[in-house]
Amino acid sequence: MFTPDHFTLRGRRALITGGSSGLGTAMAQAFVGLGADVVINGSSADRLASAGAALKQAGAPVATVCGDLAVEAAAVVDAAAEKLGGLDIVIHSAAIRNRRGTANIDADAFRHILEVNLTATYTLARAALPHLAKSDAGRLIFITSLAATQARPGDPAYTASKGGVSALTRSLAVEFGSDSLTVNAISPGMFATDVNKPMVGNPGIDAFVNTRIPLKRWGRPEELASAAMFLALPASSYVNGVIVPVDGGQSAQM
Repeated sequence: MFTPDHFTLRGRRALITGGSSGLGTAMAQAFVGLGADVVINGSSADRLASAGAALKQAGAPVATVCGDLAVEAAAVVDAAAEKLGGLDIVIHSAAIRNRRGTANIDADAFRHILEVNLTATYTLARAALPHLAKSDAGRLIFITSLAATQARPGDPAYTASKGGVSALTRSLAVEFGSDSLTVNAISPGMFATDVNKPMVGNPGIDAFVNTRIPLKRWGRPEELASAAMFLALPASSYVNGVIVPVDGGQSAQM
C-alpha cells in the first residue's frame, strides 16, 4: 500500500556526479527540494564551488566533493559517503563529448572518451554498490543518451560510450537488482543546458527540433530531474534495468 513516504526523499543521501552545471545541477536542486541530503561532484574546483554557491542561493544547500572520476571514482564515492553518513542514491551524470568523425579521431582520443564515459561509470558503480547495498532502498542511476540508440554521423566515440553505459545498466540490474537495490538509466534527448545554448535558436537546429521531436521544443533540465526523482523514490521499487527516454518523443518517431 502506498503512503506519503513512498513519494519523498526526506532523509535520503544522494551523490550526483556532473553536478557543476546543467542536468546535474538541476537534479541536485530537485532532490534537495524533496528532502534529500545531496553531495555534488565535479572535476573543476572553481566550477564546483560556484555551483554549490548558486544552489545554496536558490535554497538548495549541498555539500561538494571535487575529483576526476576517470582516475579517482572510488575516492569520490567514499568521500561522499563519509560526508553523508552513507549513500542511498548515486546518480552518474558526468560525461564528455568530442564530435569528430572516424577519420579525425585516432585510437587514443577514442579510448579517452571510453575511459571517461564508460570505464569511469563502471569504476564508480563498483565503488558505489557496497554502500547502496546497505540502504533499504538503494538506487543507482546512470545518465546515458539518445545517441546510444540513434547514431549520427561524426560522433563514433560518444555513441559507443553511451551504448556501453546502457548495456552496463542492464547488466548491473540483473546482477545486483533486489528488493532493496535497483539500477536504471535515463536517456536524455535535446536539453537547453548551458553547453547547448549556442544551438538554441539556430535555424537549422530549430528545423530539426520541429520535425524530429513531437513536442517541438527543447527539454528543460528540470524535466529530466523529474524522471530522476521518480527512479530514486521508494515508489519505484519494482523498476529495474530500464532505460527511461526523456526526449519529448524523439525516440518514438521514425
